[in-house]
Amino acid sequence: MKDLNAKNVVMGLQHTFVMFGATVLVPLITGLDVGVTLFAAGIGTLLFHILTKFKVPVFLGSSFSFLPPIFAIIQETGDLAYATGGILIAGFLYVIVAILFKFVPYDVLHKILPPTVTGPIIILIGLMLANVAIQNADGTYSPGVLEKIGVRGCWAVAGFTFVAGVFVRKALKGFIRYLPVIIALVAGYVLSIIIGIVDFSAVKEAAWVGLPGFMLPKFSGFAIGLTVPVAIVTIVEHFGDVLAIGNVVGKDFIKDPGIHRTLLGDGLATSLSALMGGPANTTYSENTGAVALTGAKDPIIMRVAAIFAIILSLIPKFTSVIGTIPGPVIGGISILLFGMISSIGIKNMVDAKVDMTEPGNLMITAAMLVLGIGGASFSLGPITLQGLGLSAIVGILLNIILNSKQVFKKS
Repeated sequence: MKDLNAKNVVMGLQHTFVMFGATVLVPLITGLDVGVTLFAAGIGTLLFHILTKFKVPVFLGSSFSFLPPIFAIIQETGDLAYATGGILIAGFLYVIVAILFKFVPYDVLHKILPPTVTGPIIILIGLMLANVAIQNADGTYSPGVLEKIGVRGCWAVAGFTFVAGVFVRKALKGFIRYLPVIIALVAGYVLSIIIGIVDFSAVKEAAWVGLPGFMLPKFSGFAIGLTVPVAIVTIVEHFGDVLAIGNVVGKDFIKDPGIHRTLLGDGLATSLSALMGGPANTTYSENTGAVALTGAKDPIIMRVAAIFAIILSLIPKFTSVIGTIPGPVIGGISILLFGMISSIGIKNMVDAKVDMTEPGNLMITAAMLVLGIGGASFSLGPITLQGLGLSAIVGILLNIILNSKQVFKKS
């Protein structure tokens, strides 16, 4: 880690804050262990970087896509271990697809996924997260906030956090201008403490040091049948995430290190997490947004964040402090982060000079945006495609049909 320095350590800590809220939300909702989730996210991210030749600046956090089958498995079996068993097998599907894509020519991938399709996918990644930012800003995830200060108060905190992030990035000079997320979070947190909306009861009860509650998976045909089809959708979403971070840093990660390597890293990280009793992992759009906002592109920063996640998993007292950050603070900074992702998608289409006067391109974009934002769902047997996954597949098919000359043109 020859590029490791104080600046990268601070930037890595910032990315830890960026991923923390969403990553721990999955175990809080499902009953999985928070410590295991953080430990698995850190180990999984490091494994991903090894498999992708240390070239791709992404962090792997908890995936929300597997929540529906997890809830169904809990209801049927009453045992979370069966859910993690299904997730472990789902991770292996990534590996199989990764091996197949190893033999798909690079130019074929780009004909199937031109800017006409990838642009709307990246735009949707940000837009579909917008509701999460607004829910946080409204105080949805902060018990007691609405009762104590009302919606206006929640938005006052969110607005203050948002403005703090903008101010740091645009008005300050030097290294500090690259820390808008962590400074905005601290500023919003301090304001929240002052107005009395932070609950420290969990901090008092937490231990200083402790091992995560690791759990071995169990297997059943029922659980595997529910979880594996979800991987089909998340694999499509993976393409969008890799394209998004590639556009942010100005590199083509589909080509180098290759989509087969990124899929392999994502899949094995998911299986490893499940083996320890954690949720599925996925490339985190929140951290991609932070890269776009700060301009700090060195992949070592994500590896530093991964190490911080592992350390935090062993300090319950500190993780409980981070867990007390109110929803409005997270929401305020998320408005910036998620908006940056969508903006990158628009930039992608502009840079590629996509002709939006062409009816075919208009129809592809229109269909994808409506299906994605509208949350459309389509079921075929045990497989259900919805949201971004359905939108991406429809976009790919429409591109093949409407732009068949370009798609089947020999290189």
